[in-house]
Parts: sequence; structure tokens; C-alpha cells
Amino acid sequence: MMLTRRHAIMLATAIGLAAGSLSAASAEPFRIGAYPSNPPFEYKNASGTFEGFEVDIATEAAKRAGLEPEIADYGFQALFAATTSGRIDGAISSITITPERLESQSFTQPYYDSDMGIAVKEGVTLSGTEELKDKTVGVLSGSTGAKWVDENKESLGIKSVKGYNAQQDMFLDLGAGRVDAVVSDIPGMEYLFTKMKGFEVAARIKTGEQYGMMMGKDHPQLDAINEAITTMKEDGTMAKIHEKWFGSAAPANSSTVTVFAIP
Repeated sequence: MMLTRRHAIMLATAIGLAAGSLSAASAEPFRIGAYPSNPPFEYKNASGTFEGFEVDIATEAAKRAGLEPEIADYGFQALFAATTSGRIDGAISSITITPERLESQSFTQPYYDSDMGIAVKEGVTLSGTEELKDKTVGVLSGSTGAKWVDENKESLGIKSVKGYNAQQDMFLDLGAGRVDAVVSDIPGMEYLFTKMKGFEVAARIKTGEQYGMMMGKDHPQLDAINEAITTMKEDGTMAKIHEKWFGSAAPANSSTVTVFAIP
């Protein structure tokens, strides 16, 4: 049978599709564990699909490393045993890089600085912690922000502290002028500000804590994933992911936009 030009094109297309399918199917899986209730870093949407800041980072890094990302639901503590045993290749869930964890786990370079911040109403000028003098400060009861304010209240001359059980109530009072400023974790505040307008983080309180992807000790794909994160920082992808989930530009010189070595 004579092979017409039309048949040739159809055959070439079929071969191309088959090759593409084979390539996708042959990509080695990269199994990622994630805690499902940690917005905006990772959470399950209404359809049960994982979304979030770290989800975007992990899936993009895996793809750039030539791997096929697969995300599974894990409790936070279970992530550590899962990376150690090899049930998963990587774990994301706002996991702070610490010397103690590095004894039994490996981490990629950090990609988020978990600082606390001082929030005020938009238009209010406040450049640092020393300007909390004579002010009423709102905190979430039992939080690290509340602990920091309690430890520094006297030295900073803070007039009074008001505790809240819900972040939304705290910011409603800030908007109404019942407190002058709020001290809390920056990630949670920036995520809230994408929905609750009229506030801004005026100053950062450095904690030194940084998040990275946790992997089994000396995992064979650590270098490839880390290199992918480096290219994401260099080409602006990481900055765009930050803007998407926090509604603001990543701070200059932060680990979100600065390349680091593997810790």
C-alpha cells in the first residue's frame, strides 16, 4: 500500500505522542510528604488536591530535576520517620532547618525566612521594635509572638498587651484602633492580608529560622533538587511563587531569592 503524505504525517504524530507518553511514564517518581492543613504553605483544596507555596516549589523543583512529583498526606511528626525509612523522598511543611535535624536528615538550601513581624494599619509609619514604646500591642495568646512581646515588654516600654484567640479578631481590633500594632508570624499575616485588606508588615523581627525541603540523609537526589531550587531563584520563579501566595514581593536578601549552599 502506498504511504500518502497524509498517512506519513499521521504516523509521525502517533510516534511522537507515543514517545512523549513513554518519556513521561519513564520519569522516576519523586515522592513528597506534606501536612495537609498548613496554608499558605501546603493544604488540600476542596477537590482534595494539594496546593500552596511549598507545593509549587517542590513540584517545580522535581520537574526541573527530571522527576515526576507525587504528593502524599502525612502528619507532621510522621514526615521525619518517612524520610528516614525512604517511604518518601522529600518532605515539606514549614520544616525549620536545625543542627539537631541535620544529624539525621538532609535539607535543601533554605527558601523561606520564618521571621516574626510587626503589623500596622496601612499608612502608619513604624520602622522598628523601638517604636513599640507606649503602644498597645496585640498578640495571639500562647504564640511565639506573645512570648517575644512578654520577654521584651519592659525593655521596649510597651504600654500594654492584649491577647487574642483568633487572628481575625486581633486584626479587626487593629483596624478599629483598639491596639496600635500586632506582633505575629509573618507567613500567617501575609496570607491573611491577601484576603483582609488595609494592613501591612511594617518591620521584621529576625528569628534566624529558615525552611527548606527535608530529605533522607544524603539522599541521592538531594543535589539535583537543590540545583533546581537554585535555578528557580536565579530566573525569578521563586519570587513569583512568593508573590502568588503571600501577595507581596519577597524581601531582598531573603532566602527566597538568595542562593545558598546545602546546609
